[in-house]
This record gives sequence, C-alpha cells and structure tokens, in this order.
Amino acid sequence: MTSIKLSADPSIPRGRRKAGDNIHDGRGRLVVAPPILQYGFRPFFFLAALHAGVVIPVWVWLFFTGEAVSGPFTPVGWHVHEMLFGYLFAVLAGFILTAIPNWTGRLPLSGWPLAGLVFLWLAGRLACAFLAHPVAAMAVDLACPAALALAVWREVVAGRNWKNAPVAVLLTLFGVANALDHAGNLDIVQDGLGSRLALAVIAVLIALIGGRIVPSFTRNWLAKRRVTSLPASFGLIDKAALLTTIVALAAWVVIPASLSAGLLLCLAAALLAVRLARWRGHLTVREPILLILHIGYGWLALALFMLGGSAWYDETPVSAALHALTTGAIGTMTLAVMTRASLGHTGRAITADGWTIAAYLLVNAGAVFRVAAPLTGEWYPHLLACGGAFWSAAFLVFAVRYVPILWGPRAA
Repeated sequence: MTSIKLSADPSIPRGRRKAGDNIHDGRGRLVVAPPILQYGFRPFFFLAALHAGVVIPVWVWLFFTGEAVSGPFTPVGWHVHEMLFGYLFAVLAGFILTAIPNWTGRLPLSGWPLAGLVFLWLAGRLACAFLAHPVAAMAVDLACPAALALAVWREVVAGRNWKNAPVAVLLTLFGVANALDHAGNLDIVQDGLGSRLALAVIAVLIALIGGRIVPSFTRNWLAKRRVTSLPASFGLIDKAALLTTIVALAAWVVIPASLSAGLLLCLAAALLAVRLARWRGHLTVREPILLILHIGYGWLALALFMLGGSAWYDETPVSAALHALTTGAIGTMTLAVMTRASLGHTGRAITADGWTIAAYLLVNAGAVFRVAAPLTGEWYPHLLACGGAFWSAAFLVFAVRYVPILWGPRAA
C-alpha cells in the first residue's frame, strides 16, 4: 500500500542541511523567501480557491448568455478543462509539493523555483482562456504539469522513495489526461477521453489517500477521547474496494457506457460504502474538520454508484453522476484537505472555525443543487445557477479566510 503522510502534526520533517547553511530553517523553509513561496500548498491552494470561485460564475454567465470564449475550447469544453486541469491540478500540485518532504526527507520546493511553477500554471490558464490557436494553447498549458511531474520524479528517485512511485505515476497520468483533452479538442482522439482519465486518476487518489488519512485521523481523534469503538484496521475489504475501484474506473475510461463498466462501478461503490461505514464517521459529528473527510469519501461512493447506474438505467443522467464526482466528492475532499493542511502546516490548531464550517456547508449545498439539476426538468437552469453560486462561494470564503494563513508567517 502506498505510504502517504498528511500528518495531523503541524510540523514537517527536518530537511537535510549542509554545514553553514543559514537560508533554511529546521523545517526546510527557504527563510529568505516570502511566506507565500515557502511551501507549495501556500500559492497553489490560494490560487486554486480563487480559480474555482471565479471560473464557475463565468461559466454560468456563458451558459445563460450563449457567449463564446476567446481560447481554443467551446464554453463547455473550457469549463470542464479549467475545473480539472486548472483548479484540480493546482490542488494536486499544492498537496504533492507539501507531501514530498515527508516522503523523501529532502527540502521542499520553495522560492524562485516554486514561483516559476506558479507562473507556468498561470500562463496555462491565460492560454486556455485567450489564446485561440489550439496547438499553441496546448503547448503553454502542458508546461506546468510536465515540470511538476519531472520535479516529483526527481525527488522520488533522489530520495529512493519507491513506495511512493505510484503517486508519481498517477500524477504523470493526470498530465497525460491534460494532453488528451487538448487532443480531443483537436479531434485527434475521442472527445471526453482526457477528462475521464483525469477524473479516474483523482478518484483513485481519493480512494487511496483518503483511505489512509480518514481512518487514521479518526482513530487518533477518538483515541484521545478514550472512545473504544475505533475505525477498523486495513484488511481484505479495503484491498477488495481499492482493486475493484481501480479496475472499474479503468473500464469506465475506455468503455464508459458499457454494462460491464457499470456493474464494476456499482460493485466498487458498494465496497467503498462498506469501507466508509467501518471508519466510525458518525462519532465525529462534533469535529467538523474531521467529519468533512467522511462526507467527501461518501460522495465518492455515491458518485461511482450513479456512474454505474447511468449505464444500466436511462433515468440516471450521466451529467448528475459526473457532478456527484466533481462537485461532490472532489469538491468536498479537496476543500477538506486544503483547510486541514493549511492549518496544520502553518502551526495552527487543526479545527474548523465558523468561516471554515460555512465553506463546508456551501460546497455540499452547491453539490446537491448541481447533482439534482439534471433531474428536475424545467427547473434545471435555476438549480444549476444556485449550485454554481453556492459551490463557488465556498472557495471564495476559503480564499478570503485563509489569506493571513497562506500569505502570512507560520504561527509561533
């Protein structure tokens, strides 16, 4: 099983320091750099939240007005691409760049190299929005995922941390999905192949990483309160759930509408739901920053069930299933990880204040409205607008509330 650490302990393992080195502190931070450039999660989580908070309202406006975008994509294609390879990639970059020191014991990417990676991400967003030439836009947009994949592979190889190579593989596949999405826009490959591969990669990452941090954090929290009913240990059910999820999503990427893929997705959903039930999530109601992780994992099980059901029953719109995965599972889980990591890795108490709880409520309300929209007939545009407003508001709340945390110095 891949070893992933997103520790509840706010400290980061001590990096390797050379004698006389006075530009890094004991946690590997480049102290001469401004706080926003000291760890990957700081700029990328902030930009991801802003991107989600702005792009969704723009997309809703495009939907109602029928306006086009200046870049190479159709409005729908741009919406899909930016939420996957803009927002989601930024969250993935922030998470992985922060986790690398835990994996390898090496110094984190910070300072000017981190600023360069952020610049490439911003250039990709501008290219996809305004650069009409599709090949040129693709070249600019792929620079950031290529650079990040090279950086991650370099750290894995240099640190000889082969047990985390599967995460580097999934990150590379996510970059390939970006290229395939551009290729689909050029009619070189099947349209939708890139977005399905990207969603499959992220769903597997949620199943893998969420399957480690959710029960681990829950066990630690319950043990401190001397609760004896602890989450079940990793076992046969967990292995079966992960293997079935990987196989089902691979089948969905290749043959999305097939009955066999639908059956596998439903089976994976059932196993993930059983797995989640064994983690004692109902006991965490008093700790919202922990409960939200269980809710996010629950969205994943529901999304895979709906995706599987859409292959068997025409009454289950594919759009509703896809948004259960994107706005529900991915939106909730990424917001949960962003809040927890931002607090923990800046030396603050890992607890949700009123603003953070509001963001959790908004992201789930937005997901419910967006998933329900295709099921409501003439109410579709109204629920779509409500869903977009609530969901984007969640990330704008995060961006505003976490400005002093992400841009400011580490708490004493």
